[in-house]
Amino acid sequence: MKKQSDWSREYKAVRAVQMAFDLSSDIQRAFRVAAVMQDLNPSDMVRKVLGLSYRKKRARPRLTVTLHEDDFVALAERYDLSPEDRAAIRERVSKELGTFAKTFLPDHGD
Repeated sequence: MKKQSDWSREYKAVRAVQMAFDLSSDIQRAFRVAAVMQDLNPSDMVRKVLGLSYRKKRARPRLTVTLHEDDFVALAERYDLSPEDRAAIRERVSKELGTFAKTFLPDHGD
């Protein structure tokens, strides 16, 4: 059985309200760039600007992308791998993204 404090945290999470704002693409871009520059996600950047509490560092700093079956086929072909070898595809994609980052920001390699 969960402790009372565990339930109160869940209750607060359920009562949270997500708000969306229709802002120009320039304003959205400014928040995304500012967030990246400060190692925050855009939502935490908004909270920071509004003077609300926020996470100082991203909980899980990672990039995500949705891949479909045909994407795995294309990537497998690109890397000369089997489409079923998703671990190898993931590894090669990670290396390629790292290479891009090093060429894009040569002074900020790992």
